[in-house]
Amino acid sequence: QLNGATLSGANLMGADLSVADLSGTDLTGAYLTRANLGGADLSGADLAEAYLDQADPWGTNLSKASLTGAYLGQADLTMADLRHVDLSGADLRKADLEGAKLEGTRLEGADLRCFASRIGTAGQADVH
Repeated sequence: QLNGATLSGANLMGADLSVADLSGTDLTGAYLTRANLGGADLSGADLAEAYLDQADPWGTNLSKASLTGAYLGQADLTMADLRHVDLSGADLRKADLEGAKLEGTRLEGADLRCFASRIGTAGQADVH
């Protein structure tokens, strides 16, 4: 159990963190490229400037997490809980957000070009 841990800048590339409890964890600037985060609890985690490119957080709970400036290129965010997440300045190019919960999500300055599929329930996202 890693909830509340400080893992800023950690190299977790390709790690299997599926169903891990990482709630409230400090993962600022962490490298999670190609990590399996399926079913993990990252609610309230700080993932600012983290690298989640090609990560597989399918069905992950990221509610109330901070992903400001995070790199999520080609990430599979299908069915992810992104409610009230701060994605300001995040790079979401070619990310798959099909079915993702985006209510209250902050997307100010996020790069939303070239989505791989439909955006989830973005009708209530806070896009500036």
